[in-house]
Amino acid sequence: MSEVPEEKPPTVTPLRVVIALCLFAPFVALLWVSSYAKVEPDFIGIPFFYWYQMLWVVISTALTLIAYQLWQRDQRGRLARSAGKAGAAR
Repeated sequence: MSEVPEEKPPTVTPLRVVIALCLFAPFVALLWVSSYAKVEPDFIGIPFFYWYQMLWVVISTALTLIAYQLWQRDQRGRLARSAGKAGAAR
């Protein structure tokens, strides 16, 4: 009978909190419509309501990229730690 190794549940680390904030910020900024439901200030003739949302497309892309890179770093660190523990157990 094969034994399945027990995995510890994921832990909350400061890095993972930063990742969550990067992914959550666009939702908060865009779901709070009353904060940007206005015409002024306009930018090159475009009302604030529209350019604010378009700006968040760029910001969201950057935040998602940052979150992805931080997640990759976190996973590499977890893999290195688990390999180190496996090597020490031998």
